[in-house]
Amino acid sequence: MRVLLTIEYDGTDYVGWQRQRNGVSVQQVLEEALSNALGQETRVVGASRTDAGVHALGQRAHFDTSGAIPIDKYPLALNALLPSDVRVTQAVQVHDDFHARFDARGKAYTYRICNRRHAGALTARYSAHVPVPLDVELMQHAAARLVGRHDFRAFSAAGGSAKTFVRELQTVSVTRSGDMIVITVRGTAFLYNMVRIIAGTLVDIGKGKRPVDVVSEALVTGNRLVLGPTAPAHGLELTRVFYEGMP
Repeated sequence: MRVLLTIEYDGTDYVGWQRQRNGVSVQQVLEEALSNALGQETRVVGASRTDAGVHALGQRAHFDTSGAIPIDKYPLALNALLPSDVRVTQAVQVHDDFHARFDARGKAYTYRICNRRHAGALTARYSAHVPVPLDVELMQHAAARLVGRHDFRAFSAAGGSAKTFVRELQTVSVTRSGDMIVITVRGTAFLYNMVRIIAGTLVDIGKGKRPVDVVSEALVTGNRLVLGPTAPAHGLELTRVFYEGMP
C-alpha cells in the first residue's frame, strides 16, 4: 500500500529536505527510521524540497510498503526512532498512483520576522531579526499586488528548474502581533526561493528603502534587481501542502 505522512521539523541542523552528499537531510533521517521500523530499505517522495535551515509544520511525503504496521501507528513507531527535531504527525493510506509532489494542489508558507531592537532568545531559530521599525501598512499594500496569476520570474533565484515562471497566489498577508510580523503566502505552486524573495522585498518596503510600486514593476519587467534581498532561511516555514479531498 501507499502511505502519505505529514512531517513537522526544525530545519536548523539539516541541509534541507532532500538527500545530499554534504550533510544530513530530513529525508535521510526519515528514510532511516522507516527502514528500521519496516525491516527493509524504504524511500520516500516529498512534496517540497525545502532548503537548508527552512522549517516545516506540514511537509508531506509518500512511500510504498507491504509491512504490517497499522496506519494509525506510524507516527508512534517512527517518532520513537527519529531525532527530536523531526516528528511524524499523521499517516494516511492513499491510492496506489498518488504522488505527494505532483498531486499537490497548493502550498502555504509562513515567514516570521522579529521586529525589535534585540533578537529574541526564544524566537531566534524560527524568525528573521529586523532591528529597525517596519511599516506594516506599506508591506500590506505591496503584498496585495502579488495576489493573482502573474509571471514571477523576478521573484525566482538562479538554480531553479521551472519551465514556466507563471504562478498563482491566492493569499499574501502581513500581520503584526506585538514584536512579531508574520507573512503568510498561499499559492498553487512556487519558484525557487520565491517566498524568501517576497519576504525580503516586503521588509525593504517596510523599511522605506523601496517603494510599494516596485512589486508591480518587477511583475511587468521581470527584473530581479529592483527587488529586495532573499530573506534568511530560518524565518521560513512550510506550513501546509494541500490535496484535493484531503484535510
